[in-house]
Order: sequence, then C-alpha cells, then structure tokens
Amino acid sequence: MGLKIYYKRVGDGVKKLVTLHGGPGASHDYLSPLAKLGDRGITVLFYDQFGCGRSDEPSDLSLFTVDYGVEEVEEVRKAAFGDEKIYLLGHSYGGLLALAYALKYQANLKGLIVSSGLSSVPYTVKEMNRLKAELPVQVQSTLDKYESLQDFTNPEYLKAVDQFYKKHLLRLENMPEDVKRSLDYTAKRKVYGYMNGPNEFTITGVIKDWDRTKDLSVIKVPTLVTVGRYDEVTPNVAKLIHRNISNSILKVFENSSHMAMWEEPKEYLDTIEKFINTGSV
Repeated sequence: MGLKIYYKRVGDGVKKLVTLHGGPGASHDYLSPLAKLGDRGITVLFYDQFGCGRSDEPSDLSLFTVDYGVEEVEEVRKAAFGDEKIYLLGHSYGGLLALAYALKYQANLKGLIVSSGLSSVPYTVKEMNRLKAELPVQVQSTLDKYESLQDFTNPEYLKAVDQFYKKHLLRLENMPEDVKRSLDYTAKRKVYGYMNGPNEFTITGVIKDWDRTKDLSVIKVPTLVTVGRYDEVTPNVAKLIHRNISNSILKVFENSSHMAMWEEPKEYLDTIEKFINTGSV
C-alpha cells in the first residue's frame, strides 16, 4: 500500500520500547514524557498510526480497523528492530491495540504495558456512563439533551463534555502543549470519528463492540497494567485486564486520571523503567 508512517526514535539502549498512542486519531506527541527513558538505557520508538498525526491514511476507509493496526505495529517493529523482541506500551486506545497485538504476536514481545487501556469497549463505555452519572446534575442534563438530539458539536454540549474531561482525562490546570497538539490532530483527522465516535464516552464507531477479554488468558509475556485513580478508562477496566492475564502486575496512580505520564511523571516513568529492567514495580 505504501503509506508513509511518521516515527521518532530516542536513545540507543539495548532494550527497545515501542509506544502506541491513543485516539485512535491522536498523534504520539502527548506521550513525549516517555522520551526521558532514552536517557535511562532504553530505546524508545514513537510513531503516528495510520490516519493519525503526521502519517498517511488509507484511501479505503474499510481498512480503519484494529486488525489493520495490529499488522502495522508488526511492520513497524520489523522495520525498526528486525528480529529483535520488544517491549510494547499502549496507552488508552493504544492499550487496546497492544492487547490485540499480543494476542497475535506475543512471541515478538519481551513485555507488555497496558497503560489506561481496555480489553472491552462495551464494558468501558458502561464504566464511563457511571462516571457521567457522578457529574453535577446540570452537566448531566446538558449531555443528555444534546446526545438525544445527536448534536455533538453544540457549544453547550462541548462545554459539558469538558467538565468530564477535567475530572477524568487530564486533571492539570494548564494543558501541556504536546497534549494540545495530539488533541488537535485528533480533531483534524477522520479516524477518530470513524473508529471511535464524537467523543471519549460516546463510542459509535467501528470499535464499539470490540471485546477480547475472554482471550486474554493466552497472554503469557510479563505484563504491567497501569491506571489512574480518576481515569476515564477506570480502575475497574484495568482490574478486568489484570484478572485475565495471569501473573500480570496492576499499578494504580493515586493522583492521576487518564494521563499519568503528565499528572505523576516521575512515578510513572520510574514504574515503566523498573518494569522493563526487573519485571516488577
């Protein structure tokens, strides 16, 4: 097909870490704190997935699937590292993609890190709806009103959505520029709406029924599952993954929502580094 995929490699350590951003539709930029692992003896590869960020998108929208994303991960691994086994870190949707990759290609992994990721879209939506029900009544009624009208771009609706994001997406007063950049790409590219839907908790795209939870028991590589206490992809979602992958490790960041790499950067990076180097946290 010949799609051009944007990638960035940091560090030249013996251990190789490939990162998968969320969205789908965002860019790798918001994962930039992980670049510091390049100074800790770990080679870090970032890339923008098909149709995301700075990368090309398929002309055939039917290729906007998790399965296509899995094959892209494998091609990126081979192009960057040949026959070497890697550590794979997926965040958010990237965590879903990392699980899907491991289900097919775990023989190519030294370890798997599912960071605020999910194995079941329906269960995650159920959990997000629970979080929505904890919002102020006025915010809930605004969301309900415009969702019933299918008016997902109304300024009042977007303002209400932002209230959810401030609690469960990123709990910082000021949004980092790299996060803004990723979200800008998400808004510009087609893939988010096509695969996900209009926002984080309204998943109407092609992934809406994706659920591989029952298959996770076949994953035998060392696995770390991380989540923020206030995460939109909730600790219950993380526990579901943890329970179904034997000997996996679960780490909850107590002062974070969905972006612990920004909310608790030192503890997040130390946790990832320790897991890669020792298999524990």
